[in-house]
Amino acid sequence: MPTVFSHPAIALTATWFRDLPRRVIVAGAVVSILPDGDVAAFALGIPYAHPFGHRGFTHSIVFALLIASITTLLVSRTRTAFVFLFLCAMSHGLLDAMTTGGLGIAFFAPFDNTRHFLPWRPIRVSPIGARFFSTRGLAVVMSEVVWVWVPCAVVGLAGYLKNVRHVEREVGKQR
Repeated sequence: MPTVFSHPAIALTATWFRDLPRRVIVAGAVVSILPDGDVAAFALGIPYAHPFGHRGFTHSIVFALLIASITTLLVSRTRTAFVFLFLCAMSHGLLDAMTTGGLGIAFFAPFDNTRHFLPWRPIRVSPIGARFFSTRGLAVVMSEVVWVWVPCAVVGLAGYLKNVRHVEREVGKQR
């Protein structure tokens, strides 16, 4: 899995959504992290491959729809907010499916617990817990900088520049 630092990067590309309130962007960062709450399953004795194990139901499309719906009701009852929050929640499983380890992602849970990876898997899988603070953990972070943070920064900058041009055009029309 990518680290807790990289999952919210998707929400930070919100500059494409010109009128998205800051609270929705913050909620997007939170819902992008939420699926990893399933690591508690290990402490509860739930096996990794179980539908409610790590990378199971909480990484599914159904979970992303549910969490986006609930969060939309709490922070901003707009279609744009829902789409944004769904994409943030869904991005978690997609990023995890691009990693080099684990059992894959149960995208279609609870209907099908088959675990899937994407065909392209450039992100190094992160060690869980204290093992993160190691040479391997540093290699994971460097992998995420290349495959998550840089692309998100490029998309975010493009969105920002697009919106600056839009504002300049609007100001020009008012003169």
